[in-house]
Amino acid sequence: MPRKSLHPSPTGRPAFDLAKFLETRTAAVNAALDRFLPSEQTKPATIHRAMRYSLFAGGKRMRPALVLAAATACGGRESDALPLACAVECIHTYSLVHDDLPAMDNDDFRRGKLTNHKVFGEGIAVLAGDALLTQAFEIAAQAKGWPRYSHRDLILEIAKASGSLQLIAGQVADLEGEGKKTSAAQLKYIHERKTSALLCCSARLGGMSAKCSPAQIAALTDFGYHVGLAFQVIDDILDVTQTSEKLGKTAGKDTKAQKATYPSIVGLEKSRKIAEELTARAFAALRVFKGKAVALEALAEFLLKREC
Repeated sequence: MPRKSLHPSPTGRPAFDLAKFLETRTAAVNAALDRFLPSEQTKPATIHRAMRYSLFAGGKRMRPALVLAAATACGGRESDALPLACAVECIHTYSLVHDDLPAMDNDDFRRGKLTNHKVFGEGIAVLAGDALLTQAFEIAAQAKGWPRYSHRDLILEIAKASGSLQLIAGQVADLEGEGKKTSAAQLKYIHERKTSALLCCSARLGGMSAKCSPAQIAALTDFGYHVGLAFQVIDDILDVTQTSEKLGKTAGKDTKAQKATYPSIVGLEKSRKIAEELTARAFAALRVFKGKAVALEALAEFLLKREC
């Protein structure tokens, strides 16, 4: 369970309770996802069991949390942002299901459980990922839509972040870079798309649900971009410093697959400094909210200060 944020409120109130925030928002997102998705008994039952297996495998729901926290920072209602939070989690989960396939990262464990293809077979795992991606757009279409940000804007936001220029582009570059010498610039390209794009999208969607101003959407974009990069740099570090038990997935796989990582290119200590610099930039982006983005600050701190 995450610790409380180290950032006290500027008004003198107690420090933000991130653990409680994540617990309550995870419960809300899980309940909403359960409503949005077909039940396990709905035909064809196998695909719905597979979708739910990975979607409810115990993730921290960090991307939905970013959606909801961004909505609050912009003065919006979390209930308005909830469908968008669920949509983002469906996309994230689909990407994990496909990433774990033998044709991709070939992993046996995810979040401490057997990966989807290990339980349901490769064919169903591919289809489960496809179905979750499609489900995301169905859920997003059920958001209210607002004069400043219409359904068209919401769907475009999600489609661009998860398409061939962003999320998928990152995975392609990651696959093509295996076993090859990769520059720091190319690695940044991969991380910007494979990880940062969806985190940035999450923050932006939260703001859009709150009818945020142009200045606020710019700040959320800056925030999400830098937090996303920092998150992936830390993941690279954890892959070489932590055990499989702690990670909930196979440790050291990036090294074994000869994948480029920040530690392999610039070393561990410089990687840690890069992550700190990126998060500092993320915090700076939140100044426009004048103390109303406490949850976003706490989430950024938590993402950076994992055991690395």
